Amino acid sequence: MTNRQQGQIKKWQDNKGFGFIETEAGESVFFHVSEFKAQRRPEVGEQVVFTIGQDGQGRMQAKQVQELAFVQQKMAQKNQQIRQRNQKRSAQADFEAGQRKRLFMGVGFYGVLILLAATDKLSWLVIGWYIALGVITYAIYAKDKAAAQSNGWRTPESTLHLLSALGGWVGAMVAQTYLRHKSKKPEFRMAYYLTVIMNMAGLLFVLMGADLKFLAELL
Repeated sequence: MTNRQQGQIKKWQDNKGFGFIETEAGESVFFHVSEFKAQRRPEVGEQVVFTIGQDGQGRMQAKQVQELAFVQQKMAQKNQQIRQRNQKRSAQADFEAGQRKRLFMGVGFYGVLILLAATDKLSWLVIGWYIALGVITYAIYAKDKAAAQSNGWRTPESTLHLLSALGGWVGAMVAQTYLRHKSKKPEFRMAYYLTVIMNMAGLLFVLMGADLKFLAELL
């Protein structure tokens, strides 16, 4: 609305196609129907927005006369679009930050496993197991998302949770983050976190050197 003024139509001669707008400063400005941008005839008393220009003889008149309500509606729509765009940008920034965080967590977990294996505190077979399950789990998540998009055969959620509990939780985490699959359903997310806890408990059990013989002695 740069360089625009607001006023009210005070006089209108429909048979002659012109009238006068009273500005907020109390001045009377001539306007012709050809400058009225609504798809109807002007009405006395309605609020309008316009610019000041000159006719062919250099006399001052109102140009680009538009209904105030129409202009306000367009401005509201534009502001809403700007807000939505900013919200999308903010959500995308948060999503990308989450991606980096989860990827770092996954790489960090594998790094710790490798360190434990390098110091003979964990078998390299366990490292291979975790890596293989991570890749398999990611692949099954990808397959399930493709099936969801094409209305194909879906992988049961219980299977996804089982893979996660057995050691594929890093692959599941990466798939949920980068594929945006199974990342919003609260019940699924809660079950997923439980599988991570279960797997971590099992890994801790292995690191402590527990075995079936130890369990038998307890019983």
